[in-house]
Amino acid sequence: MSDSAPAATLTLRPIGFIRSGKGVKFQARHQPDEREPEVNYLELLPEAELALATRDLAGFERVWLLWWFHRNNTWRPTVIPPRGPQKRRGVFATRSPHRPNALGLTPVRLLGVEAGGRLLRLGPCDLVEGTPVFDIKPYVPAYDAFPGAKAGWIDEVDAAERAAPRFEVVLAPRATEQAAWLREGHGVDFLPRLRELLGRDPAPHRTRRIRRVPTEHGGGLEIGCGAWRALFVVDEAAARVTVTGLGPGYPGWQLEREGAEQVPDRAAQRAFLARWPDSELPLKTVYRGPAARSPKEGKQA
Repeated sequence: MSDSAPAATLTLRPIGFIRSGKGVKFQARHQPDEREPEVNYLELLPEAELALATRDLAGFERVWLLWWFHRNNTWRPTVIPPRGPQKRRGVFATRSPHRPNALGLTPVRLLGVEAGGRLLRLGPCDLVEGTPVFDIKPYVPAYDAFPGAKAGWIDEVDAAERAAPRFEVVLAPRATEQAAWLREGHGVDFLPRLRELLGRDPAPHRTRRIRRVPTEHGGGLEIGCGAWRALFVVDEAAARVTVTGLGPGYPGWQLEREGAEQVPDRAAQRAFLARWPDSELPLKTVYRGPAARSPKEGKQA
């Protein structure tokens, strides 16, 4: 190996972890929405050197965070991005988490430096709870912003998304009752994100977790919403999507098995199944998430 050859391995260590309260990826938008009055935190490790390293950072309006897609352990050379039509693209032309090295880069608004430099108060971000952060760099507009640069296929998707939503999204009585019950009784509300996704394009899409429901279960479509699901039908002529019902993303046996404490919204899902037992995963393929393992598999999915 020559002196210029890259090292076979590199060692990185987190300097801190994100505290966003977003337990599932569905809650974290693919890009932060600066219009949201959202506050997140980067909690640095309790080392005096790290607190000292944040000196003078408070004068910057934004910072770059370099972090790790800690929930991914494989990579793919081509991926289907969640935005735009269902089309495979080279992973280096996307922001997909499925990369050779699962590094992420996010510019985020810096709202304050607290706790003697050990806690950074941040604006909207696209990171889930517990994301490890490796580095912080100041955002310098003169060097980091190139608003006139072309963005390839993303420019085409952005142009399409600037148009008004193609579909009106309405809730059937059952879905209305279920959504109110979740929101008022358990603080679970995924309807804004659901309306956004289905209003743009309700067609089956692997990455957006939209798929057809088998005819033996009533037909229609289903979308995964974090740890939850929504069933819907599409009226193309009327440009209307009707959400017919909601349901947990886990079957009852997964919610009761050992280790199920890791399942997001577990208590709400168990209570939901007790009230609407017919909502338990009408599809053969179950949601795969934390602690999602069938009795026959013997290993985590």
